[in-house]
Amino acid sequence: MATIGHSPTLCGVLSETKLTIRANSRHFLALSILFLLPLSFASILYPSLITTLSTTNFITSHYHQNSRLLITLLYMLFVFLFSIFATASISYSTFHGFYNRSVSFISSIKSILFSIFPLLLTVLASQFILIFIFVIFGLLGALLYEGLLTFGVDVDYGSNYLLGFVICMTILILVVTIYMQVEWSLAYVVAVVESKWGFAPLKRSAYLINGMKWIALSIMLYYGILTGVLTISCSTLLVYLGGINGGWAAILEIVLCSVLLTMMMLSYVAAYTVLYIYCKVLHGEMAFDIADESAEDYVSLPVDDGKV
Repeated sequence: MATIGHSPTLCGVLSETKLTIRANSRHFLALSILFLLPLSFASILYPSLITTLSTTNFITSHYHQNSRLLITLLYMLFVFLFSIFATASISYSTFHGFYNRSVSFISSIKSILFSIFPLLLTVLASQFILIFIFVIFGLLGALLYEGLLTFGVDVDYGSNYLLGFVICMTILILVVTIYMQVEWSLAYVVAVVESKWGFAPLKRSAYLINGMKWIALSIMLYYGILTGVLTISCSTLLVYLGGINGGWAAILEIVLCSVLLTMMMLSYVAAYTVLYIYCKVLHGEMAFDIADESAEDYVSLPVDDGKV
C-alpha cells in the first residue's frame, strides 16, 4: 500500500496516481487501449467529420442534415457508454492497485457489469439536480422580467444594463455548476467502489470532499484545460491538413494526439480515485481498510500445548 502523508496536495495526488499506474502499467495499458483510445479517436475525428459534412455541396439537402444529426447522436452515445466503461474499470483497478492487490484484466471487465447501472443512475441523478437548478434560475429571471413590466419599466433589449445582467447570470450559473461538480467529483468513484447509486454517491461525495475541495477543483482545472487545449488544437490541425482525407500527415497527427489524450484521460480518472482514498484518510475511514488488509495477511501459528 502506498504511504499517504498528513498534508495532501495536488502534486501528492498526481504523484501517487503516477506511481499506481506505473506499478500496473500493462494492466492500465490494456484498459486504455480498449476504452480510452476509441474515445480519443472519436473526440479528434468528430469535429473534422462535421466540418467535412458542412462544406459539402449538398449540406442543405434533407438527407445530409439527417446524416449530420445521426452522426452527432451516435457520437454522444458512443462517448457516454465508453466513458462509463472506462470510469468503472479504471476506478476499480486504481483503487485495488493502490493497495497493491492483484487486479486481473478479467476482474476489471467484470467490474463494469456491476458498476454500469449505479454509474448510469448517478449520472441521471446529477443531471436532474443541475436541470432543476437551471430551471430555478430561469424562473427567477422570468419573474424579474415580469416584475419590471408590471411596474411599467420599459426594457431596452439593447441596453448595457440588460447585457450586464445576462453576463452576471451566466457567471453565477457557471460558478454554481462548477461548485456542484467539485462537490460530486468523487461520486463516480463511490458508485464503483462502494456500489452506491442515484443520489447516495452525490451525498457521499459531498461529505468526503470536505477539506479537499481546492484539490478537487485543481484536478478538474488541470486536466480540463490540458485535454481541452489538446483536443481543440488537434481537431483544428486535422481540419487544416484536410480532415480524414489529409493523407499520412493527418494519420500521424491523429495517432499522436490520440495517444496523448488517452494518457491524460487515464491519469484524470485514476487521480480522482486516489483523491477518494486521500479523503477517506482525512475522515478517519482508512483504518477499516488497513484492518481488512491486515486480516488478509494474518497467518495463524500452531500452538504447542504440551509441556516443555
